[in-house]
This record gives sequence, structure tokens and C-alpha cells, in this order.
Amino acid sequence: MSSFFIEFRDPLFSIIILFAIIFVISFFSYWWGRYKAKDNYRYLDRFLEQFHTLPGEDDLKALIRQGELSHKSWLLLADAYTKNGDYEKAIDIYSEVLRLADVQENVRDIMFLLGKTYFKAGFLGRSRDVFLEILKKNPRTPQALHYLLLVYEYMRDYNAALEVLEPLDELGEDVSKETLYLKLLALLQAPDIDENIRKIEVVSLYREHKRLERMVFEYLFRVDPSLAWKHLDPQKAPLLADILWQLKEKEINFDIISKSEFLQELYTAKGYLQEAKGSRQFELDVLIKLPQDAVVTIGFEYLCENCKVVFPFGFHRCSGCHRIDTARLEYNLVRDYQKELSEAGDSFL
Repeated sequence: MSSFFIEFRDPLFSIIILFAIIFVISFFSYWWGRYKAKDNYRYLDRFLEQFHTLPGEDDLKALIRQGELSHKSWLLLADAYTKNGDYEKAIDIYSEVLRLADVQENVRDIMFLLGKTYFKAGFLGRSRDVFLEILKKNPRTPQALHYLLLVYEYMRDYNAALEVLEPLDELGEDVSKETLYLKLLALLQAPDIDENIRKIEVVSLYREHKRLERMVFEYLFRVDPSLAWKHLDPQKAPLLADILWQLKEKEINFDIISKSEFLQELYTAKGYLQEAKGSRQFELDVLIKLPQDAVVTIGFEYLCENCKVVFPFGFHRCSGCHRIDTARLEYNLVRDYQKELSEAGDSFL
């Protein structure tokens, strides 16, 4: 027995015990770490599986009612769905969040987001009803009035749209351009009006206000070029270059062209004249100096001066920022396929 205590007091034995303890601790620490890592990976896999398929309407409602996320988090998710074009999911989230008890102070803001999403998704009737409900309880809400105006415009209910302008005017906003725009839209799209009367009224509105030239002259040059030339201010011609470029040679008023340097440059580039030797507009200058048989023409793009978005087609109200009369012409040199085909047809014959 005494020999055991002697061995126990041996320093070498103590060192062996120390290393044994360290080994046992390291062994269990290593395998515990491996186990926790696997458990974390399993949790991460379960978490990521939620994103393989989008939750359905019932799943969203259940998740929102559980209250595991704040309503602000759900609003951020709805905004992400809206930006990705998944309007139905965003609408489901907004509709369900409105039923929560802790959002009563933000009901108006959430309803506004719901109305905007309905509008973007094309549900104009539902969007109208949401904005009317907002205005019923909060009549001094200009954002809701602006969107209600857009809804009525898209629904072609121009009288109702004009009525919306009255409270906006009372709130101190300048609605003169909107008023003229809606009156012109109503006039141009009225199905039961004589064309001569329509032309007279369009010209009368333009002479009174001298605004919205693109909208007015796009119509006039289409139905009566001679009347359009009669009322066209040559200084406004650069704003209408794309419309003027599309006119046929027989529709040109050469007396008015002779009084405008820009019009001479435009129609020399078109090939109707031989007056201009060059132009300050680069694309027109290139066309003027190219030979007549060059298979090149002018193409146009339309830049919104407010939101800086470029569109391939003309517009009177920007579909991005909803401003009126903000289109600015951008010139491009493009291949003239029509001329190329006609020349190929002539050579074939």
C-alpha cells in the first residue's frame, strides 16, 4: 500500500495524469464541436429550404399572424416583392398586415402602399377604392389624390379626374398643366364628336395656353398637316423633330421651312431640300454630308427630363415618374432598312 502512495507522489505519474486529462478534454471538445457544426448546418439547410419555393397566400397569413417578425419587416419584404414585380405577394402582405392590432397608427401609410401596388398591378378599381377610403378619413392627403387622379386617367374617366384637381388646387398645388392635359385627353378620345369641331377646339385650347405642343401637334399633323403648319411656331420645331421627320414631302410647307434654320437642316438631312450645308445637331450634320444613297436615317429615343429614364417611344405622361410633358428627344443614327429594301427591290426589277 505504501508503494502505491510512493508512485502517486512520483512527478512522472502526475505528468501522465495531466496529459490524460488534457487528451480527454480535447477529445470531447473536438467531437462536441463537430456535433454543433453539423447541427448548425442542418438548421441552415432547413432555413434555406424556405426560399426554394415562395410561400403561398395561406402560409403568408399564418406567418404574419404568428408575430415572429415585426410589421416593419413584413413591409420591407412586401416592398421587395413589389420591386421584383410580384405584386400579388405584396398585396397579400399589405392586406394581412392591416389586420394586425399594432399597426393602427400607420394604417393610412400601409393603405397607401396597398393602393399603389394595386395600381402597378393593373387593378384600377381596387386601387381607386383604397385611395377613396384613405381620402374619406384623411382628405388632406395629396399623395393619395395624385394617385387617384392617375387611376381615373387610366380608366378614362376624365371628368372624375378633373374633379380630383379641385382639392389639389385648394391645397396650393399648381394644376394648370394637369387641367389642360386632361381636357385635351378628353377631347382627343371623345368618340361622338365631329372631327372638324375637335380640331377647332384643340387649336383653341392651344392658342389660349401655348403648352403641350407635342400632344397638340402630334394630333394636328396626323389629321390636318396644313392646319398644323398654320399654327406651328418655328421656334418650337426642335421639340417636334420626330413628328416633323415622319411627314411625307407632299405634307411639307416649304414657305414656313424657309423661315427656320432648323427646319432647313432637318429636311436637308431628310433629302427633301438642298439648302443647309451642315447642322449644329451632330446626327443631322452627318446625314447632310453623307451621299444621298447612304442607307442611314435618324432614330429617336425619349428621355424624361425629370426621372432621366429613356424610352424607345414617345409619351405625354412619363410612366416612371408620372410627370407631364417631360419628354426630351435624343437623336440616333440607325440603318434605314426601308430604303435598303426599296433599293434592293428596284435593282431586282
